[in-house]
Parts: sequence; structure tokens; C-alpha cells
Amino acid sequence: MQERQPVTVLDGTAEVLAAVGRHLGHSDWIVVTQEQVDLFADATGDHQWIHVDVERAAAGPFGGPIAHGYLTLALSNLFLPQILEVRGFSMGVNVGVDRVRFPQPVPVGSRVRGGAELLEAVDLPDGRGLSTLVRITIEIDGALEPACVIESLTRWIP
Repeated sequence: MQERQPVTVLDGTAEVLAAVGRHLGHSDWIVVTQEQVDLFADATGDHQWIHVDVERAAAGPFGGPIAHGYLTLALSNLFLPQILEVRGFSMGVNVGVDRVRFPQPVPVGSRVRGGAELLEAVDLPDGRGLSTLVRITIEIDGALEPACVIESLTRWIP
């Protein structure tokens, strides 16, 4: 397995704008555990059996328990800082997502990682900062399709 590449550092508006269309790299691989799934179920109240009932899920459509889609989505917050560091701003604020897809479920015990591509960057008028759109793709080790594809919006505050 390949080692993760160094964090991509973009310093200031000009470097961010110049990186539009560029793949920014990949995070480390992590294993999705049943403990993580159970904790997520407790935090969200989503105790559907395909996630938390290991015995029943083994006989279910996925052959075992799977991670919640929104747990997979939430892992983007773990992965993105391993991929990208933006400097020259006081902070970045998550302002939402344009699109989220879950092409395939993540079986508990799978290794997953994130990759990121800068799709768009807009220098906002009147010194209000910068807006970026980053596609984060969460991959399952050995799978043909990704587990989750997120188009994430961030506002970078001067």
C-alpha cells in the first residue's frame, strides 16, 4: 500500500485560485470499526439493524453490518485536514455541501480514505474572503466504486 503524500499547502488567494482543477492528494487509510458505528448510532439515534445488530446484519443484504452513510460523510472532517492546509486566512468555515452521494455502503472492518480535488475557487468582492468547492471522494480499499462523494463548500475569512 502506498504511503500518504504530504499535505498540500496553499498559501493565500492566488495559490488557491491557481490550484483549481487540481487533485490535492489522499488521506491516510483508516479501518471503520463496529465501535465507531455503535457510537455514531448512539449520537444520532439511528439504531437501524443493518448498522448495529451484527448477527442480524450477517444474514442481511450486505452480509454484515455497514457504516451509516452520514458516518462515512462525517469522516471527510477527519480526512480533509490530512490532505489540504490553506494558509493566509484567519479561518475556514464550512458553509455546506452542494451534493452528496453514497454509491456503495461501507462494510464494518473496511479500510477507507479520502481524496480531494479543488473544483472551484471564487475571490469574493469587498475583501470578504474566498469561497471554495472541494470534491471529497471517500474510497473503500479494493472497491471499484467510492463509498461517498461530497462537494463541500468552505468560506475562507481574511
